[in-house]
Amino acid sequence: MIPRQILQKVKQIEIRTRGLVNDLFGGEYHSIFKGRGMTFSEVREYQPGDDIRLIDWNVTARTGSPFIKVFEEERELTVYLLVDISASGDFGSGQQLKREIGAEIAAVLGFSAIKNNDKVGLILFSDKIEKYVVPKKGKTHVLRVIRELLYTEPEQSGTSLKNALDYLLKVSKRKSVVFIISDFLDQNYWPSLKVVNRKHDLIGIQLYDPAETDIPDMGLAKVEDPETGESFWVDTSSKAARNRLRKDIQNRHEKFKKETRKIGFDLIPVATNQDFVEPLMSFFKKREKRH
Repeated sequence: MIPRQILQKVKQIEIRTRGLVNDLFGGEYHSIFKGRGMTFSEVREYQPGDDIRLIDWNVTARTGSPFIKVFEEERELTVYLLVDISASGDFGSGQQLKREIGAEIAAVLGFSAIKNNDKVGLILFSDKIEKYVVPKKGKTHVLRVIRELLYTEPEQSGTSLKNALDYLLKVSKRKSVVFIISDFLDQNYWPSLKVVNRKHDLIGIQLYDPAETDIPDMGLAKVEDPETGESFWVDTSSKAARNRLRKDIQNRHEKFKKETRKIGFDLIPVATNQDFVEPLMSFFKKREKRH
């Protein structure tokens, strides 16, 4: 049996996120992702007002009069939500933990997808695959996805983005829209990320907490390097030590952003102390202009 508080939380998230989808995201989502899956149907003669970018120059040269390519929109997309539920998600210096915000964002994306009659699949991961929900359509299915997001307790505490991305490649046979929701505090996943980014329409949502970069004075603290996995002690009562650590974290963030730009991987940073609506809407609008 699912505890009553989980069901209440699912209901709260449904009410909040459905409102957002109806008011904000539905149209944005449709204009960006619908039409990405277009299949060639036929050619026909050019008519005034047709988009000249669709002219088929081979057929035009052969026949001596302009012909354009006609495309049909694929009936549906498959949207995968890859959500990191490792121990680092149980951190938040404000009102919400990273994991709670991740669940809300996933819910908004799930409802946006079913509003457009798309299938939604879910992969929850730590350093292993904790739960896989096969892509399906419909409100009941998305409510199940949200329930899993809130209810699944990870068996492992670490993070392996590589395992999650490799697993996705195994289960998704055709091009899909993939949202990966994580703080990306991990290592050795870039080769897998590049492969998924080439094969699918991959979008990263990077959750972070301001306290992770603005280190408070809390005496001697144990810090783990996410790139090497090594732990070391830092005396945070020393301002110089705090500044060094802050600079190191900022440099790592910058390096990460630079790498994502280099391979054309779309990334949306979302802080735990801000409403996620603004960064998501801003991304959707930018992306709409690009297409």
